[in-house]
This record gives sequence, structure tokens and C-alpha cells, in this order.
Amino acid sequence: MRVTADRSVCVGAGLCALTAPGVFEQDDDGVVTVLASDPGADQRPDAREAADLCPSGAVRIIE
Repeated sequence: MRVTADRSVCVGAGLCALTAPGVFEQDDDGVVTVLASDPGADQRPDAREAADLCPSGAVRIIE
């Protein structure tokens, strides 16, 4: 699994950082930052959920 985030489409909703805090965070402007582009097995379900919840589609999971 590979996690990516398109910062240019991020609307700063923060659902990714709330859902998978070990994988995502928000910078000072509220824009998504990927902390773990190759998350561990225990983080993968949360990363998938964060991608599903992202209202702008900025968070993507590549299997």
C-alpha cells in the first residue's frame, strides 16, 4: 500500500488527521501532510477509511 495526498486539492477538513493520525497531519495552514506513505499493517485500515472520508478526494490509496 502507498498513501498519497494532493495538497493542491485539500480543503483542510482534517478528517484524514483525525481518522489516521499516525499517517496524516495538517500543517499550519490546515493542509494535509502524509507522515507515513507506506503505513504499517496496523495503520492501513485507518488510512483506507481516511481516503474514503476525504471530501475533496485529496487522499489516495494505491494498492
